[in-house]
Amino acid sequence: MRIEILYAADCPNLPVARSRVHEALRAARVHAVVEEFEVGSLEEAERLGLRGSPTIKVDGVDPFAGGGEVSISCRLYRSEGRPRGSPSVDDLVAVLSP
Repeated sequence: MRIEILYAADCPNLPVARSRVHEALRAARVHAVVEEFEVGSLEEAERLGLRGSPTIKVDGVDPFAGGGEVSISCRLYRSEGRPRGSPSVDDLVAVLSP
């Protein structure tokens, strides 16, 4: 499994997203290569599929996309009934579990 964390420079939600990805991997007992990519332009965002920062892709797919548009602005995830800057650990475990 390969996980990509795409983010814009100075993204305030990157540290939480990074931490939650690693916590979810431990909880799901899944091994994955985790890579991070800073996205600096709209053209690069389009090429990589950044739908707001941070975007978490699993094996090349954004499981939380929900039709969002390409953007380098902050991204909000719907989790536990409210908007958050990163998916919850439980949401990530659900995506990562076989």
